[in-house]
Amino acid sequence: MFTFPVTQVRAVIARGQADATANGGFRNPHYGLAPGKDEKPGLWLVGDEGVYLLSNGKLADGQRPIVVYAEECDPTTNPDYWHYKRQHFGGDDGIDFLDAADLLRLIEASPDATHVRIEMTDASMSIVLIRR
Repeated sequence: MFTFPVTQVRAVIARGQADATANGGFRNPHYGLAPGKDEKPGLWLVGDEGVYLLSNGKLADGQRPIVVYAEECDPTTNPDYWHYKRQHFGGDDGIDFLDAADLLRLIEASPDATHVRIEMTDASMSIVLIRR
């Protein structure tokens, strides 16, 4: 499972929208495999050196996206992040697209929630809001 503070998730979405406005839209959620299809606001859940979220708003040359690491899988705070990532995300690098509108609707439906929790299995992903 991977946990992200709601405030940081909202910040990544807002930054993606600002980047898209300034730089011509959103990057393809299919990682460039289907250009011109489904360019919409969203987040990528990325598993490589840790597990983190970043937006798909287009970036200016040299600009870097905001990256929000999962509390459990941040290489700067958890010396066992690699083992955690391997156990809960898998050993290979990967990316999953999360629709920003759907995620914001879920957040707005749970105004007392403080964190977004993403749980993954071999066959599914679930997103729940929790209060800590």
